[in-house]
Amino acid sequence: MSRFRNAMMGLALLTLASLGAAQDGKYPGVGRAATPKEVAKWDIDVRPDFKGLPAGLGSVAKGQEVWESKCAQCHGVFGESNEVFSPLIGGTTAKDIQTGRVANLSRSDYPGRTTLMKVPTVSTLWDYINRAMPWTNPKTLSTEEVYAVTAFMLNLADIVPENYVLSDKNMAEVQARMPNRNGMSTQHAMWPGKEFGVVSKPDTANKICMQDCRPEPKVASLLPDFARNAHGNLAEQTRIVGPQRGADTSRPETKAGTAPSAVTAAAATVSKPENNEAKAVVASLGKYNCTACHGMDKKIVGPGFTEIAKKHAGKVDYLAGKIKAGGGGVWGQIPMPAQVLPEADARKIAEWISKGASK
Repeated sequence: MSRFRNAMMGLALLTLASLGAAQDGKYPGVGRAATPKEVAKWDIDVRPDFKGLPAGLGSVAKGQEVWESKCAQCHGVFGESNEVFSPLIGGTTAKDIQTGRVANLSRSDYPGRTTLMKVPTVSTLWDYINRAMPWTNPKTLSTEEVYAVTAFMLNLADIVPENYVLSDKNMAEVQARMPNRNGMSTQHAMWPGKEFGVVSKPDTANKICMQDCRPEPKVASLLPDFARNAHGNLAEQTRIVGPQRGADTSRPETKAGTAPSAVTAAAATVSKPENNEAKAVVASLGKYNCTACHGMDKKIVGPGFTEIAKKHAGKVDYLAGKIKAGGGGVWGQIPMPAQVLPEADARKIAEWISKGASK
């Protein structure tokens, strides 16, 4: 019995020792330390000095294929579209590539600023495309596709030739041709750190006020009823650059002081079906991101579902085929990409639209 008792006491001591070791961590009893491989999968950012850039390459030609299938529907065939997002390409010249400063940025009469006019580092383009694109399915592009799409954008801006193959080996050469590479600087000490050789020194010497502070002002604006829709629905009027939209002046002002936008109104309508069939279809529309581009009865990027229903009533096979294959030119210049979804779901959505897209 004494040997059994000693063995049990020894086991208890080992258990306590192991618990004590586990409690020595930063967050006792919570999780475990991430492995180097797990950290590597999460740590995907690429710095201006190209640290973090994975090995790989992609051609302009390959980039055009990827662009037309996954990017053009939002950014236009040549990156010039401002119907969904601000234009990406335009406003830069051969002289800008030589000087590294975009002259049009200093013009007050220039209609808008494109991405290639502003961005100073090619690593920023690569990093953002890699982590955030396509908009409806981010982080799904392969390393080759990211290099290729970046190369295609640079070619559209005449930074690289059409037969160029962008890679981690020649990225620094491309950086030396970025039109606005000298237009922005990290030499401002707005944050601590010496990774770019900056001496950390605050750019201001203000003291934080924590007493006798003035109340925060509330700024608001509204349109009087007689002028609300005097010039048409502001939400449907495209601005010169970018996705900016005004208030939906076709609707009365809400109690909060603003009318719901066309996108918000459409989303709210879609989210409240009145029958089981509509409820099942709306669930599919959300699952496959259809409502990102189509409202119930309002145009967002593409036409509203009720508008499609009026034009193609009863055409189940046609609508199901369009949903699967995509296409362009029917409702405007921005093409709809092919949708990856089961045939049964595509047909269910098509039948619902063909019957009038009832709520």
